[in-house]
Amino acid sequence: MKKTVFLETHNIKNPTTGFGVFNYCLIKGISNLDTSNLEITVSAKDTQKLEKEFKRKFKYKKIFGFNRYKAFRIRKKYDLWHSVNQNTRIEPRKSRKYLLTIHDVNFAENAENNGNKQYTLFVEKLQKADAITYISEFAKKQTHTYFDVPNVPEYVIYNGNPITEIEDTSDFISEVNVEKPFLYSIGDFLEKKNFNSIVAMMQFIPEYNLIISGNNNKEYGEKVKQTIVDLNLQDRVFLTGKVSEKGKQFYLKNCSAFVFPSLGEGFGLPPIEAMKFGNAIFLADRTSLKEVGGKHCFYWDEFDPKYMASVFHQGMKQYSENKAFYIAQYKERGDSFSWKNATKQYLEVYNSLLSSS
Repeated sequence: MKKTVFLETHNIKNPTTGFGVFNYCLIKGISNLDTSNLEITVSAKDTQKLEKEFKRKFKYKKIFGFNRYKAFRIRKKYDLWHSVNQNTRIEPRKSRKYLLTIHDVNFAENAENNGNKQYTLFVEKLQKADAITYISEFAKKQTHTYFDVPNVPEYVIYNGNPITEIEDTSDFISEVNVEKPFLYSIGDFLEKKNFNSIVAMMQFIPEYNLIISGNNNKEYGEKVKQTIVDLNLQDRVFLTGKVSEKGKQFYLKNCSAFVFPSLGEGFGLPPIEAMKFGNAIFLADRTSLKEVGGKHCFYWDEFDPKYMASVFHQGMKQYSENKAFYIAQYKERGDSFSWKNATKQYLEVYNSLLSSS
């Protein structure tokens, strides 16, 4: 008899966010594996898109907002419940085994959050976990720093690179100026992304423009827009808003450098996406980024704009003097992060837990 597995993947509804990408890539990766011994159910607010793509490979469960409340939790008892994001509020009534994937616990670094709903929910998840997977060594270390982690099997499984094929972007028409050499960044406009630092840096890099993609209709997006105005950079710094896959690849392919000064990454998908295109990469030396970026990216260890500009100029000089080397190193590292390998590891964890139930 097949063992039943439930994947709590409702955050797939946000395909441009890190959680959304993770949810989709996990499902897609598993769809390419032999799961004949398992009956896997995936969940989403809109299951029709998943059913159309993956057909009978999975069972499908439509998720509603009220399912977050205890009285409306999913009744069916699964052999294994995989909570694929540590902050989701969709939980089982009962499950024989519970697997928790932790991306980061950045919220715990602010002592004021101790005891709030997010904190309490996470502790509850942690305490009932029969195994834990982390997306980086940093995420594991951070969790052990702030929480009493139960004595259960723990695994670090790196994310795969979402870009598996490079698209033809020759027909993409940019709505912002790309005639001048430009730097590129992408991400959700949250304080932790630290986009204001690279905007301020542009004062000291007049030979380049800066393009940032992502949903900027948020409080932090307004701060970034105001910084652009305050520094009189409206003709050199451009926000595209959300961008298509083709648009993202166009900017990654054609930029002079990818810049990512984030302060709060459990893994950081954009840098490994940028690696596929071989252009210079500049990252903050915070959280997981050095672990993921490796030794050939260039790093900022502080965010004074003049200092950042000096690191940028030095890095670009070093990159241009040995361009073929850096291109090869970036592409090799970007390709080393594979969803095929990652999902094989997740499946091994599933089978290990189910064999002991």
